Amino acid sequence: MDLIWDGSSRSKWTLVLAHGAGASMHSDYMQYFAEQLAHQGIQVGRFNFPYMVTSIETQRRRPPDRAPKLLDAWEEIIKRVSERMCAQGCNQRLAIGGKSMGGRIASMSTHHAGVDALVCLGYPFHPPAKKDKLRIEHLPDIKVPTMILQGERDTFGTREEVRGYCLPRKIKIRWLHDGDHGFKPRKRSGVTQTENWDTAIESIVGFLDGL
Repeated sequence: MDLIWDGSSRSKWTLVLAHGAGASMHSDYMQYFAEQLAHQGIQVGRFNFPYMVTSIETQRRRPPDRAPKLLDAWEEIIKRVSERMCAQGCNQRLAIGGKSMGGRIASMSTHHAGVDALVCLGYPFHPPAKKDKLRIEHLPDIKVPTMILQGERDTFGTREEVRGYCLPRKIKIRWLHDGDHGFKPRKRSGVTQTENWDTAIESIVGFLDGL
């Protein structure tokens, strides 16, 4: 798995982001967040899970691997990034996270040594139309500061639904106005997708700066 980097290695924070189930680290969404966060002083790393690497190489769409293999990938990435940071002087702090599935798997990997924070972009609280199949049982066990950026209309967990989950107070949620799973609002909302993306980026920067 290759890592690509945006931003300075002298940044206080390094944030490693994993992609969602259907789009790679090169999607417009992932590139925008990486580039804009880098402009705000955060070094951002991105990588593709092994199934996505194979999908790109074969030019055939593939479903994600099962969770154990995705967790192994995150463990390898955390180890590599931690070694890289130490080689640069061990002066940085490490946050992990990602889009949807990538953020969910990151949330199950925060116990690894060296992880200081978690950032989830559109957390998949449940599959669309399957509100009873919640993916929140491990969230109370997360020990590091956590921020979830979530669209108010996200079919993987709306604002109204998430309000009823009684999540730990240490998990901060920033709601994006009228946003869907990619934070895209409806035209009548009066805001644009880019504005929601920029709001999310400002929230991430403020969250990490405050730690």
